Amino acid sequence: MMNSIDWKNLGFGYSKADFNVRCWYRNGKWGEIEVSDSEEITLHIAATTFHYGQEAFEGLKAFRGKDNKIRVFRMEENAKRMLRSAQGIMMAEVSIELFSAAVRKVVKLNESYVPPYDSGASLYIRPLLIGTGPQIGVKAATEYLFMVMVMPVGPYFKEGFKPTDLVIYREYDRAAPLGTGTIKVGGNYAASLVSGERAHKNGFSSVLYLDAKEKKYIDECGPANFFAIKGNSYITPKSTSILPSITNMSLRQLAKDMGMKIEERQIDVEELAEFDEVGACGTAAVISPIKRVYDADKDIEYLFGTEPGKVSVKLYEKLRGIQYGIESDPYHWTEIIS
Repeated sequence: MMNSIDWKNLGFGYSKADFNVRCWYRNGKWGEIEVSDSEEITLHIAATTFHYGQEAFEGLKAFRGKDNKIRVFRMEENAKRMLRSAQGIMMAEVSIELFSAAVRKVVKLNESYVPPYDSGASLYIRPLLIGTGPQIGVKAATEYLFMVMVMPVGPYFKEGFKPTDLVIYREYDRAAPLGTGTIKVGGNYAASLVSGERAHKNGFSSVLYLDAKEKKYIDECGPANFFAIKGNSYITPKSTSILPSITNMSLRQLAKDMGMKIEERQIDVEELAEFDEVGACGTAAVISPIKRVYDADKDIEYLFGTEPGKVSVKLYEKLRGIQYGIESDPYHWTEIIS
């Protein structure tokens, strides 16, 4: 099976690896990490994940370096974010130690699925936490399942590191202020499916969402954070309804190291006319440069060029270099899986 993988032409989608790992929370405590080769789970018909949306997930990657070593990027930050998600919808908390142990184990078990260094692909890691205990009546479960699965993937956007088009539709919201937008739960993504499909049918890679309250400020780019470059400033939205991206956090640090000013603030949509470069950033795409934003409601388009901007290129290459072990890692963002 391994010899049949076309590493350089992988898309971003599900494929089966050899193993996944699982851990059950029962009687007030977590059990041992179990290894499975099954793609299926059996759940109670009244499990809270089905009825009340008790579900959270993460996304991180492992990379094979030029030295053939496997590196996982910023695993502890993903563990912290899953903790916040669990707290946000009253699920049993997965400790940083359990999260990290499960990720290390599943990567090691599936190391032959970590793509070669020169392929441009990586091993996508998907931790998942769900409520499995039965409840009828809006109440948190007493039992939970934590799982981690992996699969080799190519770029999230088929264009790769090429500028794409985004669209603004004001009749759709991704998440409400003070709701669940700041945690990584499935409901936020379900809320984006209709608008996302409409965007795809109209030739756009994603939707650029505005804030749900005033429809005035930029929030998120569908599954990714938004950032802009203006002169020597790296600008990204500050909002109570967007997911704190670990990639965005990393890019801000790299931009600061480059001597740039970091601005986390509300961004009026009309500021798009003033930016030199704009992009979407996240684990799946790293950076997806944006060449055009079309405001469908006002019939206005903002153009940013058909090639990635020079600052975006520099940030992208620096971050990818750290992930693949070819750049220095002064902040110890990567962990080698031995």
